[in-house]
Amino acid sequence: MQLTFWGAAQTVTGSMHLIEVNGQRILLDCGLYQGKRSLSYERNLNLPFDPASIDVVILSHAHIDHSGNLPNLVKQGFRGSIWSTPATRDLCVAMLQDSGYIQEQDAAYVNRKRVRDGLPPVEPLYTKHDALEAIKQFISINYHRPFTPSAGVTATFLDAGHILGSAIVVLDIVEEGKQRRLVFSGDLGRQGMAILRDPETIGDADFLIMESTYGNRRHETRDEARQVLRQVIVEAHKRRGKVIIPAFAVGRTQELVYALNQLSEAQKIPSLDIYVDSPLAVDVTEIFRAHPECYDEETLALLQEARNPFGFRRLTYVRDVEDSKRLNFLRDSAVIISASGMCESGRILHHLKNNIEDSDNTVLFSGFQAENTLGRRILDGNRRVRIFGEEYDVRARVARLEGYSAHADSDELRTWAANFDRQRLQGIFLVHGEQESLMGLSGLLLGEGYRSVEIPQLGESFAL
Repeated sequence: MQLTFWGAAQTVTGSMHLIEVNGQRILLDCGLYQGKRSLSYERNLNLPFDPASIDVVILSHAHIDHSGNLPNLVKQGFRGSIWSTPATRDLCVAMLQDSGYIQEQDAAYVNRKRVRDGLPPVEPLYTKHDALEAIKQFISINYHRPFTPSAGVTATFLDAGHILGSAIVVLDIVEEGKQRRLVFSGDLGRQGMAILRDPETIGDADFLIMESTYGNRRHETRDEARQVLRQVIVEAHKRRGKVIIPAFAVGRTQELVYALNQLSEAQKIPSLDIYVDSPLAVDVTEIFRAHPECYDEETLALLQEARNPFGFRRLTYVRDVEDSKRLNFLRDSAVIISASGMCESGRILHHLKNNIEDSDNTVLFSGFQAENTLGRRILDGNRRVRIFGEEYDVRARVARLEGYSAHADSDELRTWAANFDRQRLQGIFLVHGEQESLMGLSGLLLGEGYRSVEIPQLGESFAL
């Protein structure tokens, strides 16, 4: 068995790991790499293998850095099945079409300026139509239901507790009479967070591919995060400013709405309008309502009481583009939650363009910002940033909200890994992390007695 890391290797985006076993090629995830625009486009477009040679894809969850390059894979010749949980499949129906549409729109916006400058037009990586073609190849199966994606391989999804439908992938592999178990953590969620169940644990594995996004950091608690959210809103309201929150449409937006609902009910924040300005987030929230099998007991109890955790007075979901444009002319204090979470595409770019130069406003980051993204540049304190090819001064206040991260922190990652039998576990491969996080978690795991911890480079292969 050969394992090659073609994405999320010493970075946090573009998850893509290739397993070659029994003459078959299995791809774990096929995500978009996010970073510098020109590098991202070229890397996402030019896959490091022949897509037609891939036999099957097993998808851990729907986030774009894990699923977002599936339309391109299919466009270039992949004809196999894409296995996922039912909730992941439903999310991808919305998310992949939205990704294709945004790429078309962003290309059109950029091309208007390129035409004026006498430059050739750019092409979108893929279109909404390409996304629809990819969706046709999905097969969904629920947690704890073993399936056979290829000869000699039995796969099982366990709940990763990261976003709706997210899965830990357990592969029981028989090759040349030898049986081995490979576990892919996907992205692991946190203990005790709202809406979703906690990540499940596994006792036995021979090899583990494990995420490390926050491998060297600890998060705020849920209560601490809620207090920070409250404080930012209260202070912005006093200045009559807006709070602009870049948020992933899947998971983060619903968690923020859930928290704002609780703060509003408890009268802990001023009475002000709150907008979720993302057609995708609107669609995703409906998908959340359709999958109570993923909820924790707290959220199920709310539903049984006929209380809607995703809707309350003065909360407005914005789908229409004209309604979105009207938000640019708000004069009163408000909260605007919009995608994308790393400020790389979508309506959040327009809200930043129109609000980032006003010192009464606050840009509140609620999730991880990858290197070379606009979100990371703002969070790192850059005083001037480029949006849609034009320069803007960052005069708005910038704040960070760690406690709503959907990723396990270093303590939670170590606790989850501690459930594996160290005698059986031959090797851990750390992915989906930047260098400091990877090195930090590697040192912690080695110090706790794990036999082998590897930090693979892009394209590096291992014989297992």
